Amino acid sequence: MNKELAEEILDQLMKREIESYRVKKEDFLAFRTELVKREDFKHYKGIAEIGGDVTYKYMDEPRS
Repeated sequence: MNKELAEEILDQLMKREIESYRVKKEDFLAFRTELVKREDFKHYKGIAEIGGDVTYKYMDEPRS
């Protein structure tokens, strides 16, 4: 996964164009690198799946 794709997915989640997005294990570090750069990164919730994939959702309230 490249930077542009990660940013596009994060924007789509934020704008509610998509409800969730599943990040494959091999793309996790690249995706997370872009996620933590965002001011609103605490609004993203990652749910670990069996096998190492993570499903991300955008929440109305930031996590603490």
